[in-house]
Amino acid sequence: MTSRPYRSRIRQVVHATAFVLLASLSWSRPAAGSESLTVVSWGGSYARACQKAILTPFTAQTGIETRLESYNGGLAQIRAQVETGKVYWDLVDLEMADAARGCDEGLLEPVIAADLPPAPDGSPAVDDFLPDMLTECGVGMLFYSTVYAYNPTHLAGPKPTTIQDFFDLEKFPGRRGMRRSPLVNLEFALMADGVPVEQVYATLGTPGGVNRAFRKLDTIKEHIVWWEAGAQPPQMLADGEVVMSTAYNGRIFNAQVLENQPFVIVWDGQVLDHGVLSIVAGTPKLEAARKFLAFATRTESLVAVGRYISYSPARRSGTALITTHLETGVEMQPHMPTSPQNTARALHNNWEWWSDHGDEMNERFSAWLAR
Repeated sequence: MTSRPYRSRIRQVVHATAFVLLASLSWSRPAAGSESLTVVSWGGSYARACQKAILTPFTAQTGIETRLESYNGGLAQIRAQVETGKVYWDLVDLEMADAARGCDEGLLEPVIAADLPPAPDGSPAVDDFLPDMLTECGVGMLFYSTVYAYNPTHLAGPKPTTIQDFFDLEKFPGRRGMRRSPLVNLEFALMADGVPVEQVYATLGTPGGVNRAFRKLDTIKEHIVWWEAGAQPPQMLADGEVVMSTAYNGRIFNAQVLENQPFVIVWDGQVLDHGVLSIVAGTPKLEAARKFLAFATRTESLVAVGRYISYSPARRSGTALITTHLETGVEMQPHMPTSPQNTARALHNNWEWWSDHGDEMNERFSAWLAR
């Protein structure tokens, strides 16, 4: 695997002395309306959770207004803003592989780890964040997973329980929903084809392994309904447009508890991942953006998000503080992707592999779609 400067830097938590920026960040309220930030994330139920748990309290505490916008991932819009010098996004919630590439390309501001708030017991942030959560240009927020789910009212007979069942059209006929991306789909395909969880990325690291993944996808290609936004799979399942669909676990959870949908998550083969919050390089609101980054990644904020949607906090101090869903009283731990009962056959996304091979796989995937 290619070794980039980012690879070595990410293994050392950044204490950027050259950017001892605003060492005495003021949390006092500025004049009303004097500052505002645009924060970009994934929309839907996750955006609503972030609005309630982070953005609204941040504005109440600092007086800095926030606007939450949605996107479907990737670096294209960030790259265009930075390259033209017209940066109007201030912070972006990124998939880890995109954060790595964006850091390498100079699209994201460096993180000042010393500015991040300690755990509630006073432990420094660098000790409280779980491994890989503090990177050079981003701070981990939450663990989420891509799973698949089904609606039992639209699936007669036996019910699926394994990742192999998702690809079994004979036993479980009907259309499948999948994200229009090679990310996770290649991993699902290999696991369904019998590759052990611990060998998935070693297999993808060979031409034969990539070919094997696409051959497995070929077996259901004509039955796939592609989705791009996280809000789509729950709707497709509710409407019966598909009998099962890959989805983000939190989106399915919210449909279950807030909309009383009878969806069932199959955790077998889940791909566990985490997102990071990053500041766009060249934002004219850097001071306010750093304040927001610190506020959003404190333990209390991450726990608050995890009580609205089933995503696990990126800080050690947060796990035990997740209790019940704030709106329904449902116990949250059984629904968390990192809960022991859900991780028996979980695959941890290898963001380094995707950072190195993402462009190549996207090209291959686009060509495969067009055939």
